[in-house]
Amino acid sequence: MDETHQPPPEPKAGRVATTLIEWKTLAILGGPILVAQLAQMANGVIDTVMAGHASAEDLTGVAIGGSLWSPIFLLFMGTLSALQPIISGYRGAEQTDRIMPITWQGLYIGAGATVLMVLFLLNVHPILDLLKLDPVSSDITQGYLSAFAWGVPGLLGLFALRGLTDGLGHTKVIMAFSLLSTTINLPLNYIFIYGKLGVPAMGGVGCGWATAISVWCALIALVVYLNTSRTYQDFHLWRDRAKPYWNDIVYVLKLGIPIGFTIFVEASMFAVIALFLAPLGPVIVAGHQIALNVVSLVFMVPLSLGMALTLRISFLIGAKAPDTARLVARSSLILVAIIALVYATSLFATTELIARLYTGDTDVQDVAAKLLMFAAIFQIADVMQVTCISALRGYRDTRIPMFIMLLSFWAICLPLGWVLTFTDWLVPALGAPGFWIALTVGLSVAATLLASRLFWFSRAKNQRPALQM
Repeated sequence: MDETHQPPPEPKAGRVATTLIEWKTLAILGGPILVAQLAQMANGVIDTVMAGHASAEDLTGVAIGGSLWSPIFLLFMGTLSALQPIISGYRGAEQTDRIMPITWQGLYIGAGATVLMVLFLLNVHPILDLLKLDPVSSDITQGYLSAFAWGVPGLLGLFALRGLTDGLGHTKVIMAFSLLSTTINLPLNYIFIYGKLGVPAMGGVGCGWATAISVWCALIALVVYLNTSRTYQDFHLWRDRAKPYWNDIVYVLKLGIPIGFTIFVEASMFAVIALFLAPLGPVIVAGHQIALNVVSLVFMVPLSLGMALTLRISFLIGAKAPDTARLVARSSLILVAIIALVYATSLFATTELIARLYTGDTDVQDVAAKLLMFAAIFQIADVMQVTCISALRGYRDTRIPMFIMLLSFWAICLPLGWVLTFTDWLVPALGAPGFWIALTVGLSVAATLLASRLFWFSRAKNQRPALQM
């Protein structure tokens, strides 16, 4: 394997030179991750836009269906993401004989998660009854989820194998196959939703079939690549298959479940906020969704950088270079602080322009522009917390950060947001801005606690074995 993606540390380089070298490495690792993340977001945008052109009921069915499967998928995706720092650590420690066995344990975990997720998707009738959807939208939602369920094995299989490719530092691989999936999804949506090439028009249900087929195509292509590429001749997927090994499965789950739960907690918090704001009317909800969409889009850069940071720190810990790992972790905070300031300044200067790009409704524009001002401040705390938690994952510290995020989001952010939005207890009721202020407070608490944990843990890690099983 070449070492251009995860180069060994430079022991003779000075602090500044090492920092610049490591920032370049993070950019090389993180760039393809960013493209892959955007490709995955594009699938959701494609489904929403094309279903919306079919009918309002089709759009509702796809939107409700997506809101039902996304949190569960994020839980399992986060669990499987533990493979990335584990494999990266093995690579750094040159324990390559452990890479394929742990990869296969990830595939077994993905298979178990598939069973649970498919059972959930095929039995959502009670939830749909509680939502009191109209019969047409309810049928479309169930049809969409039933079709999407066929793609769950492919989707989770892709994320399990991403642990191998990203863990080895080859982040361009998943980028390429994510783009392939998106490229296939677009024409299939057109065919299945609107009924082309002799296929009956399925409306929103067609989005589910298009997604299922596109992810399976990407998975099959990835498996063929891994079994035929000379790059992976030392990590042959089929030749080096391994039986289930309970100790390894437990190890991955202990590291991964807190990651998955943390992501689930964050995703569910934003869903709850949207539900809390619903009584304030469609204009407020629309403005909130615009601001949230903008934040989610710009968040892709620090998120991708954070994922690269996880890979790099785990590699350096495996390579027994804790001093370099600590330098990377701490210097990354400087890098993301610069990014956050650029984001904040840009959002402050363009709030009205961004709002106009999203909608022609002047009332919604006013709400969105106002919330984007709060989003600009929110960026600084959000970027810092994702960097700290990503670095801690590189150190394989996931349980305490999970509790920190649970405290920050559910014990501080949501209660404070409700008080600021709807009551006069602290200040006169602020409406939607109350939740954005609470988000900033909650994320600031998270960033402070996670940074403290990172500074303590990166120092304490010097006294611990690089790899533990």
